[in-house]
Amino acid sequence: MLGATQPLRYLALYRLLTLPRISQKRLLSSEALPKSNSLNALRVAVLYQAVDSPVIDGVRKLRKPGGYQDSGADIAFVLRSQCKINVVTPSSVLSPNEDAGWCFPDTVEGILNAIQRGATHLWANTILFASHPLQTSSLLEKHEDKIRVIGQPPLLVEKFDNKSFVNSRLRANGSFSMPREWTVSWQTGSKPFLKKQNLPFPIVAKPVRGRGSQGVKVCFSLDELDDHLQSLFRYSPTVMLEEYLSGEEATITVMPPVADMSNYRALPVVTRFNHENGVAPYNGVVAVTANSRALTQGEVEKDGRYNEASRQCERVAELMQATAPIRIDIRRFNQDSGSAFALFDINMKPVSLMRLAMSFLFEEDASD
Repeated sequence: MLGATQPLRYLALYRLLTLPRISQKRLLSSEALPKSNSLNALRVAVLYQAVDSPVIDGVRKLRKPGGYQDSGADIAFVLRSQCKINVVTPSSVLSPNEDAGWCFPDTVEGILNAIQRGATHLWANTILFASHPLQTSSLLEKHEDKIRVIGQPPLLVEKFDNKSFVNSRLRANGSFSMPREWTVSWQTGSKPFLKKQNLPFPIVAKPVRGRGSQGVKVCFSLDELDDHLQSLFRYSPTVMLEEYLSGEEATITVMPPVADMSNYRALPVVTRFNHENGVAPYNGVVAVTANSRALTQGEVEKDGRYNEASRQCERVAELMQATAPIRIDIRRFNQDSGSAFALFDINMKPVSLMRLAMSFLFEEDASD
């Protein structure tokens, strides 16, 4: 287990993710917060992904090997050791060097096991969707008045996991900097059709529902694009084509409102580097600490584009009515130092890079 450091203490102390189990007719509200303000009253169980995502819009989002047990173990470890919060685990024999034993599977059986062991809050460190057991299982109905779920509402996640849908909505709003985009399907994405579109090369091709940089490729020619599309169409019948942004890449995590902070708040900007063929490598292969770092306040103040992007990201979170942190990937249009940033990827599950931003923020707070 790596990366079990202080940043999640910051998140836990804010208590900003405490939400009810979502039913089809129930709305989120501040009434869902527990009456006690004491963190000592919480008994948190962390869930990892053991339930495969269903086919949505013809695409099945592939499960990460291990189902996020690694980051789930980090969360559980930090809550227990740094935040002094009661953490319920499936095993009594735990090691900070091992992922196993810290988290419960997100199956009905795993969730009920966590509740039977005394959990009051379920931290859904997993991929959520409308038919997820947290949303649909009748066996959980008798517990829904006393159990709270930490995470995004499943219906919202399923809706906004479609990158093309999200980008189209943001583009229609008219107030966000976005790259140009085209959508092709296995029915329309033939080479003759692509040739007629007069596409700008290089261009990025990626699945509409993906995980990290899986399936993302910068294509430099029509032939290369056609070859990559044929490989993507085998599991994603719809593919996004996106203007390639050649400048600096960064990512911004946005926290939702809490009782004592009514606005959405961007965490420090995390800049990214050491790209492979123009794409940031998947964090399951290359650790984010090897290609990412939080910018200092001094660096941000020297370039107003960072704050400009942060304010845009906060407005995105507000527009989406996010109830948990989201992470937005941004990139400068070109390599000029004063180039504006474009928002190109909204992530509903921001664990890895969120930790870098919160770690830096926590260190700054501690030094004040």
